[in-house]
Amino acid sequence: MTAPINSLVLGYYRQNTAIEEIRRHGDFGLGTFNNLDGEMVVLDGVVYQVKANGLAAPVRDTEESPFACVTFFSPDTTEEIDGKRLGGSWEELLASLLPSENMLYAIRIDGRFEYVKTRSVPPQKNYRPLVEVAREQPVFEFAGVSGTLSGFYTPQFMASLNAPGYHLHFLTRDRKRGGHVLKCQPGKVTVGLQHIPKLELALPMTFDYLTADLSRETGRDLTEAEH
Repeated sequence: MTAPINSLVLGYYRQNTAIEEIRRHGDFGLGTFNNLDGEMVVLDGVVYQVKANGLAAPVRDTEESPFACVTFFSPDTTEEIDGKRLGGSWEELLASLLPSENMLYAIRIDGRFEYVKTRSVPPQKNYRPLVEVAREQPVFEFAGVSGTLSGFYTPQFMASLNAPGYHLHFLTRDRKRGGHVLKCQPGKVTVGLQHIPKLELALPMTFDYLTADLSRETGRDLTEAEH
């Protein structure tokens, strides 16, 4: 992890961690880019940028990020699931698969989705709070689409480090479209779960970060921005 997520919530959008460095620490994950320029999806070692128009493309190693969370994905369990038959929300579906809510998990879901709603964001100036940006976010909807959801489950007690609960990003099967997941209804999918017993956090060394007041409670703003 390249920075605690509460620094992003407060509007610190330039931390200058190179994609090349992020890829040294994982082949799977999510994040964003400097200036909050779109959503990051890391799948099979490739780092994709989903721009504000919803289109995705691989990025160069020289691009930089203020926040990313990655791991080398190796699932401990895989489950074949028909979401249409199970009913309920996708959060309830995943909750039924987690051995404990007190662990950090990497989650990958491949297959067919009845519905996915995503968002991305255009570039922003530093210091504009994330919750204000999210209120103007472009939103995209997909029906009957194949693709991959990827991301993490983070326990509530780690809310200052990563978005608590399920934080997932989406890419279509052709890797051309996607975004941050707001809603979804899975069809026939394969769910891979990897429990993560250790977390490595690289604190930024930028002037903005070193002088920021990170003591403010950001949970409510983060919840609104993520949903």
